[in-house]
Amino acid sequence: MGNRPRVTVLGSLNMDISVTVPRLPGPGATVLGSAARFTPGGKGANQAVAAARLGADVRMVGCVGDDDFGRQLLAALRAERVDAGSVRVVSEVPRGLAMISGDKTVEDLITVAPGANHEAVAGEVAAALSHPAHVLVICAEIPVPAIRSALAQPRGAIRILNLAPAPPEAAAIVAGSGEGLDWLVVNESEAGAVLDRKVDGLNDAAQAASALVAAGVRHAVVTAGAHGAAVAGPNRTKPVTVPAFRIVAVDTVGAGDAFVGALAVALAAGVPAPEAVPAAAAAGATAATRHGAQAGMPRPADIRAATGLTWPVG
Repeated sequence: MGNRPRVTVLGSLNMDISVTVPRLPGPGATVLGSAARFTPGGKGANQAVAAARLGADVRMVGCVGDDDFGRQLLAALRAERVDAGSVRVVSEVPRGLAMISGDKTVEDLITVAPGANHEAVAGEVAAALSHPAHVLVICAEIPVPAIRSALAQPRGAIRILNLAPAPPEAAAIVAGSGEGLDWLVVNESEAGAVLDRKVDGLNDAAQAASALVAAGVRHAVVTAGAHGAAVAGPNRTKPVTVPAFRIVAVDTVGAGDAFVGALAVALAAGVPAPEAVPAAAAAGATAATRHGAQAGMPRPADIRAATGLTWPVG
């Protein structure tokens, strides 16, 4: 394992507070749910754990608050052998917090308080680029100036931008990325925010992936939940759709992060795009069969058991 793929994640760390409810509340409604569960999360940290469990050497770059939750988030990364030495502890700012309500249909309602994640600045971008890596993952739960700065740096590692959640500047970020954005990964609603149109279903996702490449992205992946995913790239005459794996979903909150982390590892290991995207889709599907976000990030054996796909990175 001397040539393990190297992945750096520039992104968020949150403490997740999860409550299962009989139904998601509507406006003005109150519902009673289960006891609250406190678990490490944050899209960036989830992606880092996914990449580590799937065979990469991983560095996490971001910010946490100087509080008990912040220390727990750092301990969780270290327990997964993620290098957290470049995570800055910020005084007098609370750690990020995500409040997750999920019902029995596996639908989620998520609200995020960014906290220390919004302290990520030029220093975090410099830290993310300070060590050689095959792939740099950029998570959109950090400030837009940091995202733009990371994309504007001289090309080196393959850059994956997971534009989730899509900020109001989503279209401008993509338009201004130039050659700095190798891969854009978005879901239907995020693709719609970039393109200013509704994206619903696998056919729409395929058309959206093509439109994102036409807008300047080298490769675009649009995930469509239980319908699968679509990918378009510079050498393809038309987008390719990846059918969904047949699984029994119990918790979808970490599926997108598993997809991104898995894609990063596969690309870092030199797996060609036509194989890397289905492998990432299998990782995302597997995460949906497991409870919790960070806790549900799969290992190769989990992916094979859930989907029948053999993870392509040894």
